Amino acid sequence: MNSLLKFITCGSVDDGKSTLLGHILYDAKLLYADQEKALILDSKVGSRGGEIDYSLLLDGLTAEREQGITIDVAYLYFTTEKRSFIAADTPGHEEYTRNMAVGASFAKLAVVMVDAEHGVLPQTRRHARICALMGIRYFVFAVNKMDLSDYREERFQEIRKDIDALSAELELANVKIIPVSATRGDNITHAPGHMPWYQGESLLEYLETVDVSEDEKQDTFYLPVQRVCRPDHTFRGFQGQVESGRVAKGQELTVLPGGESAHVKAIHIGFEEVPEAYAGQAVTVQLDREIDVSRGCVLASTAKLPATKKFGVTLLWMDDEPLLVGKEYLVRIGTKKIAGVVTAITYKTDVNTGEHLAAERLEKNEIGLCRLELAENIVADAFANHKTLGELILIDRVSHATSACGVIDTVGEETGKPYFEKGNIRTDGYIFEEFYFNIENALLSKANEGGKTWHVGDEVPVKGDSFRYPESFDIIAVKSEAAILIRGRRVEDILPLSEYRYTGLPTLDARGFEIQIRGEADYQDYLYERRNMDDGNHVKFYDKWFRFETYRRIICTDNFWMI
Repeated sequence: MNSLLKFITCGSVDDGKSTLLGHILYDAKLLYADQEKALILDSKVGSRGGEIDYSLLLDGLTAEREQGITIDVAYLYFTTEKRSFIAADTPGHEEYTRNMAVGASFAKLAVVMVDAEHGVLPQTRRHARICALMGIRYFVFAVNKMDLSDYREERFQEIRKDIDALSAELELANVKIIPVSATRGDNITHAPGHMPWYQGESLLEYLETVDVSEDEKQDTFYLPVQRVCRPDHTFRGFQGQVESGRVAKGQELTVLPGGESAHVKAIHIGFEEVPEAYAGQAVTVQLDREIDVSRGCVLASTAKLPATKKFGVTLLWMDDEPLLVGKEYLVRIGTKKIAGVVTAITYKTDVNTGEHLAAERLEKNEIGLCRLELAENIVADAFANHKTLGELILIDRVSHATSACGVIDTVGEETGKPYFEKGNIRTDGYIFEEFYFNIENALLSKANEGGKTWHVGDEVPVKGDSFRYPESFDIIAVKSEAAILIRGRRVEDILPLSEYRYTGLPTLDARGFEIQIRGEADYQDYLYERRNMDDGNHVKFYDKWFRFETYRRIICTDNFWMI
């Protein structure tokens, strides 16, 4: 049986998404005779001078044909000799970004169209970012309309550099870049006759062979309960889809968030009883004893899945009305729907640069990192760990419209501890915290700024009540084996200490103390002494290398209390 690939086509307006899919169907001879005749007839009355308009196979709405753009998501089902496909052709106009996000939510691979004449546009960046947000890990950037650029390799390489930069910014792991002409058919289903400089496979050949099988661990079994089935007093089963791992008769399961355990009495797929079930199968599970299970609970092979009501989430805002802190929404995570409130907007992301910007609200089509608090504890996890337990939507309580979709980044209470973070590098970020002295109680204290996490591109405060820093400096965090480069009041990079080289700029530790390094030899001596420091020489070490007063001072106050 052929494997199934679910993919999405996306990109800016008029990049050729519908034309590309239509040409695949036409060239691969996947049309019925009456469809082909209708296509040729419709094309004659179109705007292409009688040439075949392959986009008409996908753009079926009257408004789409009149405007020459895609509005709704068109799902396409087809099979070749090597593979079966479900493709979602999504709109490119910014007004219909929410429609594109819906299409991305089901896909394993994204074909991102890039116009060879215009290159990477803001909507191209937005769509690639949304696809990454939705958990898509495989990307094909199809550089289209190469015929209008005279099939020049130089133009392709220019665009390739921009795509490589975007891929690095979004940390895309699996990227393929293919030059095509959707109208002329070059490199769609066969070798590119007009582009002998391209030696790779055609788009369809790549789609037929790419392996998108999940490489994440599937050891943990979990099943969000969709429905409790009770046809009579003798049968009580819990229905849902197995999202991860496997379950077998006799296996012990834990019901979360309650924490009670029971053994599997029977497993049913449809009306058939089976000894075990795997991820992707819809099942009914019977347990060997009566315990409290209802819709929204999770059956799991472990009790370690987190249950909490506070999360850090990345949201794509899709409502015409802006997201405001404090407004209550209905939140759906897995099979659970519950009231929740956005308690803070940490920042929004500039779609063009990836820069993190301060924000008090999110407008339509903006992406931001927020804090979300629910009415009660539920089972959920970071999207990177468990996809189904880490994706969510926000629903307006009055209109019942979907206001936002997003993923969970962090689970649990705010620690109040600030960090610098990039990938798997995470180190303390106390350097921008304020220090105060309470006169009445003679106590030194610091302000709690809510545990802000700093990322590459963030603008940092170099002036505060208790600190004054230069606009460019380096932070050396030996304990975390990390270095943070601040340039022009922004986080330029966060890198392993093994990759850092002394730059001659001022060096500070994570608390804002000056490290008295004046050259490469000093830097190497500092690292050696810090890594070999013990309880017997730490006072001498700090006296030698650190100065508090260079960039720091303590502000006196009579009303700031110890936190």
